[in-house]
Order: sequence, then C-alpha cells, then structure tokens
Amino acid sequence: MRTSRNSTGFSIVELMVTMVIMLMVLGIISTVTFRAFGVRARESRTSDALSSAQAALSVISREVSNSGFGLYTDATNKVADNGLVYADCDEHKIRVRSNLDNFGGTPEAPGETTLVINQPAEDVSYYFDDATKSIVRYDPNGLGTGEPETSVVVNQISNITFEYYNFTGTSTPAQVTTPTVDTARVKITVEVELDRVAGQPDNRTITLASEVTLRNNSYMLQQY
Repeated sequence: MRTSRNSTGFSIVELMVTMVIMLMVLGIISTVTFRAFGVRARESRTSDALSSAQAALSVISREVSNSGFGLYTDATNKVADNGLVYADCDEHKIRVRSNLDNFGGTPEAPGETTLVINQPAEDVSYYFDDATKSIVRYDPNGLGTGEPETSVVVNQISNITFEYYNFTGTSTPAQVTTPTVDTARVKITVEVELDRVAGQPDNRTITLASEVTLRNNSYMLQQY
C-alpha cells in the first residue's frame, strides 16, 4: 500500500508570515485609535478652556461695566466718576470701584471721600499672573468681613490686556495706556493657549475680546 506524502495544512513559514502581517495591521489600527482618542481629548480640553475663558470674560466685562455706579466727584453738580483707580490700571491690570449699595455720596454726605465702598464687589482688581498663566481677581472686601479675597478666575491663559479709550466732546475716541477722567470705554482681550499639536506650530493661541462701555462715566451719561 502506497502512502501519500502530500500535506493539506500550512507550513511554519506561512504561519509566521501571516502572524507578522496580522501584528502589523493591529499595530496600525492601535496607532490610529490612540491618535483619535488623543485628538478627541485635546479638542475637549480646548473646548473647556475656551468656554472657561468666555465665561471669565463675561464676568470681568460685567463688573467693569458697573464701574463708577453711585460715585461722583462734585457735590453740587454731581459730576460722575468712571470708577477707575488710575494708579492701579495699566495694560495687564485694572481696578474698578462701584457704590453698589448706594450708601454715601448723598447731598447730606456729599463727595467721593464719604462714599462707603467696603462691600463685596465694590472694589475689584483683575490682573494677569504670568507664573500660573491665570487671571486673578482681588477683592479687599470679598469675604464680607473686611477680609480680602483672592481667587483665580480662569487658568490656561496666555495673556490678558486692557485698552482704554477717552471720549471728549464729539471727537474720535483716543486710545491711551493709562485711563483718565475721560475714559469711557475699555477693551478687554484674553488670549487662550492651545495644546500642542504634532505637525503644527507651537504656542498657538485663540483671542477673545470684549469692548465694555463705562455707562456711569459722565460722557456716557450725557448721551442718554
């Protein structure tokens, strides 16, 4: 009886080649999957950072727009005060004051020096902290007990800048680096730092801006 020596299975070489091909395919799939998850996580962080920055910009804009509320410098004519503390305002810092409780500054107790602005949110400073890449809010009366409060408004920020515009008469507003009694508008610009993306330039940023009218400024009050 003759026995057939023909083999109907795979040789060891064929199996090894197949395994190598399968490992290569799995490696490619894994790389693409991990990269997709990385892109998704990065975009999620970017979205969160932009949302936080937009919310912070809204908060800052609201408090800056209230600057000067209930304040005036002249007891007789009641000349409005824009509420900006000029010595504490520059390109990266702003300090605003408001008499939100409307206590003081009446005909019985006229003048700015008698105004009581010792309540939370009545004397607020915002500035950029380069060490932590964050916007910081400082309120000397923030805790309501005369104790100051310092809080981080938002982090992952590249910069925040304040631009001041003076209005006098009907002339075109003039941009200044330090505010004055004629300052009636502030432009707030926040730069958000984006995560690094392979194949794209580093240090990419997105800019958010808000122009705030100081509606309690004497010039703006005359427009109504």
